[in-house]
Amino acid sequence: MDEFAIAPDPVGAGLTREVAGIDHTGAAVALQVPIERPLTLFLNGQEIVTMMTIGDWPEYLAVGYLLNQGMLRRDDAITGVDVDREIDVVVVRTERRTNYEEKLRRKTLTSGCAQGTAFGDLLERFERITLDPQAIVRTSWLVTLSRKINTRPSVYLAAGSVHGCVLCEEDRPLVYMEDVGRHNAIDKIAGWMHLNQISPRGKLFFTTGRLTSEMVIKCVQMEIPILVSRNGFTAWGVELARQAGLTLIGRAKGKRFLAVSGTERLHFDTDAGAEEDEPPRRRHGTSAD
Repeated sequence: MDEFAIAPDPVGAGLTREVAGIDHTGAAVALQVPIERPLTLFLNGQEIVTMMTIGDWPEYLAVGYLLNQGMLRRDDAITGVDVDREIDVVVVRTERRTNYEEKLRRKTLTSGCAQGTAFGDLLERFERITLDPQAIVRTSWLVTLSRKINTRPSVYLAAGSVHGCVLCEEDRPLVYMEDVGRHNAIDKIAGWMHLNQISPRGKLFFTTGRLTSEMVIKCVQMEIPILVSRNGFTAWGVELARQAGLTLIGRAKGKRFLAVSGTERLHFDTDAGAEEDEPPRRRHGTSAD
C-alpha cells in the first residue's frame, strides 16, 4: 500500500477559514482556524449522537463511531451510508435492525474532546480481544514515522486546534486523519478500514493526542497492537494497555520515547545517541501547541 492513501488537505478541502484579531502588542493579525460543525448520526431509524467535527470524511466517521461503540458488529452488512451536507446528517443503514435505546441510556461522558462517549459494555468486548503476539515495532520506524508525519501539510500546521491519528505499516504512514477530537480521528480510520476491508495485521497507530483510556480501548477494539503518541499517558490508559497486552509508547519525538506497556515488541535497531532530535513543530512561525 502506498504512503498516505489519505492525508489532510487543509487548503482544498475548505477545513479552515481566516479570522481577524489582535496580538499581544495590539497589532492587527489574521489567522486560520479550523471550521467546526455538528454532524448528527442516525443508525437506520434511530438517532444516535450529534458530534462536533471538521466535516471531512463523514461516512468513515459515522461507520467508525458505530463500530467502536459496539453498535455495529464486524459482520453487519452495511447497505448504505447517506450524507446530507445541507442539514449535517449522516445515516448508516444495515440489513440487521436493532434498537439501541438501552445502550443510549447507559452512555457515559469520557475525557475526549467534543462529544466523545463510551458505552458501559465496551469493556466486555475489550477483555475478550487477543492482540497479535508476533507484532513488532522497530525504533527506526518511530524515527522515520515521526519525521514523515510531522512534516506533512495538515490542518494542525495550518491552523492548530486539532488532533491527528495516522494508521501506519512499519515505517510507512497510510491514512492520516484529523479532527477537533482525537476520538473522531481514530473513528474515521476505523470506518475507512472497515469499508475498505483493511486488516489490522502489521499495523500501528501514531497519534498526536494523549494516550487516554478511550484511545487504548478503541485501538484494542480495532485489534491494532501498537499505539504511539507524541503526547503523554493517563493512569487508566496505561492500566488498560497492560491488561490488553497493547504496546503503548508516548513522548515519541525523534529518537526519544517512553514505552510503558508491551515493551517486548520493541526492537532497538537504531543508535539513540546518533539520531538527531526532532525539531519543534511550527505553524505560522509560532511554536507548536
